[in-house]
Amino acid sequence: MRKQPLKSAVLMHVREHASVYLFTIVLFLMGVIFGAIVVNSLNLNQKQDLYYYLTQFFGQVAKGQLASEYDMFQQSYFHNLQYIGFMWVLGISIIGLPLILVLLFLKGVVVGFTVGFLVNQMGWQGFLLSFVSVMPQNVIVIPAVIIMGTIAISFSLKMVRNQFMKRMHEPIFPMIMRYAFVMVAISAVLLLSASMEAYVSPIVMKQVIEFINKR
Repeated sequence: MRKQPLKSAVLMHVREHASVYLFTIVLFLMGVIFGAIVVNSLNLNQKQDLYYYLTQFFGQVAKGQLASEYDMFQQSYFHNLQYIGFMWVLGISIIGLPLILVLLFLKGVVVGFTVGFLVNQMGWQGFLLSFVSVMPQNVIVIPAVIIMGTIAISFSLKMVRNQFMKRMHEPIFPMIMRYAFVMVAISAVLLLSASMEAYVSPIVMKQVIEFINKR
């Protein structure tokens, strides 16, 4: 019986913030495109240096010489948690709105650059490697960043309206409690993405690298 109210609340939230969601998704995609374009602006030496470090990393993956799964889990989880948490804090601070937009854009740039560089240097093999190394955890992380960015932007705008528009006054405490609940929920979801990055991606990457080396 509780699933129906939850589903209704989610649909209502999406409808209410549809324009902000559209904006954040477009901003993220612009970052992805920009990141892919930046790859083509690198000179030959820069590409060679990056490709050298990349091949060293893939060599370590193939030999199983990476850090322990638990260390990778911790690093992945706390990195993403800090990123999301920073956006959350910026949403509370009224002046943090521009920085939220910057963080959304930069996340897209990182994804676009990573995939673009792999494809640029390794062709279809690079696409396959990016698919197994970048996609598994980012299937969770990217929606989490977009949701947090959207809610942080909406919360910041509500704070601005409450602060400067006398006719628009909503109790602050319930707003902050709902906002904090979103942060807790996303923090829990990030445990899954960190688990995939630490325990699933290295195994799949090793299999793909072995497959590529045999061809």
